[in-house]
Amino acid sequence: MVNITHVDLLRLASSIPYAQQLQSIANASTEQISFISYDPSFVTDILGPNVSQQLVAHTDWVAFHEAGIYNIATGKLYATSNWNGSFDNPINVTAIDIHNGNTIESIRYEHLAEANGGAAFYPVGTPANSSAGQQIVFCDEGDFTNPAGLVLVDPAKNTSRVLLNNFLGRNFTSINDIEQHYHTGDLWFTDVPYGYWQYFRPPPVIRYQVYRFEPNTGVVQAVADGFNAPNGFEFSPDFKYAYVTDTGSHTYPNKDNLTDPATIYRFDITDDGKRLHNRQVFAYSDVGFPDGIHTDTNGNVFSGCGDGVHVWNPEGVLLGKFAVANGGVNNFAFVLGGLYIFNAQNLFKVTIKAEGRTVKRDFGLYESAGGYGR
Repeated sequence: MVNITHVDLLRLASSIPYAQQLQSIANASTEQISFISYDPSFVTDILGPNVSQQLVAHTDWVAFHEAGIYNIATGKLYATSNWNGSFDNPINVTAIDIHNGNTIESIRYEHLAEANGGAAFYPVGTPANSSAGQQIVFCDEGDFTNPAGLVLVDPAKNTSRVLLNNFLGRNFTSINDIEQHYHTGDLWFTDVPYGYWQYFRPPPVIRYQVYRFEPNTGVVQAVADGFNAPNGFEFSPDFKYAYVTDTGSHTYPNKDNLTDPATIYRFDITDDGKRLHNRQVFAYSDVGFPDGIHTDTNGNVFSGCGDGVHVWNPEGVLLGKFAVANGGVNNFAFVLGGLYIFNAQNLFKVTIKAEGRTVKRDFGLYESAGGYGR
């Protein structure tokens, strides 16, 4: 059994003390998830009848920060740690064996200096319902020696290689998040100066933008700008829309400005899958800022925010929160039957009804009879 708080929206609309009461519920525990429902569909369609939650791991360093990619060959979920201020102990990849007690292992790969976001990667031309050739593409924030870029890792073979480390000769700033378009195979990613703001990258020499990269041809294009800090990136399940989070209300350190964006923008994707247009505000976070972002198979949008994971329907209406105290959530990962939620030193698992957009392909369910599934 779990406790679910049902929000009275009409009361909330005219009562700041009631809003503060809800926030106290969200901050109630560092050892469990609080479920806060703003709409009945959060309970019926997102949580479902068998919802559960548990704290599955705690570390003495910030092991659970970004990424969150499952690899079929190893059976592990790969997250990335947070920058701890020392080049003697750079950002590592945290491998979570989700089939064997959620055991934790820290890994560093050649060519990957300071890992951040990531996504499953499939060779260009692989059918959208195939998991063949699955690897991981990581965003490398870079440092003072290594440029920011995209690095392809095969964790089963312990191999890695650089796919991209410049924009036509100009240095990226600090590449943050990435997704692969199922149909074109292109890689879409964001570039934002968190490495510079955290003192491990040189000053920016390029705009803060969203890019599209063709890994087979080398073509790289800027496709959207006008952000304070473009951060998370995600597609809708039908690939008609792209979502970009802007975490401009939080730079680093001690430069927060609550009048700057804590916003998710939605773009239409052109029919050829190459360009973005019709930018619009999709949602604004009431606590903190939206960072990592993922959609489910019904088009609902999930994002890690200052007090947990927020969920909006495709129209941008807030449905509910997976609330967690002590820093909220930077990112999370959909897995079979639920979510792994990254809360800095804590790793939570939540069993829910909603299914992530990428789960069937990333877990090899389309080809389970042919040997890809576990």
